[in-house]
Amino acid sequence: MTRTVPQYRPDIYTPAAIQDPYPHYARMRELGPVVWLPRHRVYALPRYAECKAALRDPETFTSGSGVALNCVTNRMSRGTTLNSDGEEHDRRRKLVAHRLTPRALRSMSAAVEQQATRIVEDAMSRRQIDGVHDLASALPLAVVPDLVGWPVAGRDQLLRWAGATFDALGPINRQSVKSIPASIEMLRYSRRVVEQRSIIDGSMGHDVLVAADAGEIGHAECPALMIDYLAPSLDTTISAISSALHLFASHPEQWDEIRANPKLIPNAVNEVVRIESPLRAFARSTSRTVEIGDTTIPRDARVLVMYASANRDELQWTDPNTFDVHRNATNQLGFGYGTHGCAGQGLARLETEAILRALAQRVERILPNGKPSWAMNNIIHRHEQLPLELVPAKENV
Repeated sequence: MTRTVPQYRPDIYTPAAIQDPYPHYARMRELGPVVWLPRHRVYALPRYAECKAALRDPETFTSGSGVALNCVTNRMSRGTTLNSDGEEHDRRRKLVAHRLTPRALRSMSAAVEQQATRIVEDAMSRRQIDGVHDLASALPLAVVPDLVGWPVAGRDQLLRWAGATFDALGPINRQSVKSIPASIEMLRYSRRVVEQRSIIDGSMGHDVLVAADAGEIGHAECPALMIDYLAPSLDTTISAISSALHLFASHPEQWDEIRANPKLIPNAVNEVVRIESPLRAFARSTSRTVEIGDTTIPRDARVLVMYASANRDELQWTDPNTFDVHRNATNQLGFGYGTHGCAGQGLARLETEAILRALAQRVERILPNGKPSWAMNNIIHRHEQLPLELVPAKENV
């Protein structure tokens, strides 16, 4: 390790740091473009420019050895799109790419809007709601399992399983250890789904089975790929929607802007994902010695790409801790970037925008109605509970 690389000794994966990570990120950015985390024996990239450069160079910062901070999960995650590089990654991603193109998503938009309207009207009938359960989770759970092809019988455990899949990608700590049984449950169930071919016809999962039957991939890859497509499509969207609700409840003047000009909603979604990034960080491995600033990172080192810290980097964003729906946040890294950018981010945007449009048409105020709580997860940053009150617009009373 180069002597000049600064060290950050606090553990950024403690429960307190998971609930409020931003002071840690700010101190790390102050230290420099590369910071050594001795607890996890990893080089961290807390600033925007270095994160984006690493994500733009998958040949140097590779994913094939795993993106988790522990070797157990990296072994369990073999065979997924997330843990692959080059042609192998492209082959797996292309299996379902046609399902997530802008054209394909446009064909889904009317159905998603109808679902969002139904969910919002149901929430408004009660007024006092949990934003996570009643809004943020409701739409993804109504859309994603059908798209992926997950059988109806196995959907009651999806949120628990998906959260555990991400939690296991952190370091070996209490969180990741607790998540292993649920991660194994999900993999076993996915294997049964593939073996019994109980996947919904015409779905993404069905496409995977067809590709396996044609010899394009091995049948043994199918269960992990099913999870690979499902888990990120749920948790990142739930994070984006619940964070949007929390931010607009905390910043009513920004909600007024959205209601006055709904065309701001796509821009607002980028700003939500920037300031409350769904993903905290993923690891990479270096395929060669690489120089970043004054630091020489050796070959086969572990590097932590810190999306959430990069999205609040003072060197990239003016007044980065301020939520502003007029900000141009197109370049945020909350859904990743480059080859390994979230394949389902278009769907996440579609769902988040649909919920916000339905709310903007009907709700004058989103009010806090109790103390929110954050989910304890090493990787996913989202609320566990979000008590809210929806105040109907006068024309909807």
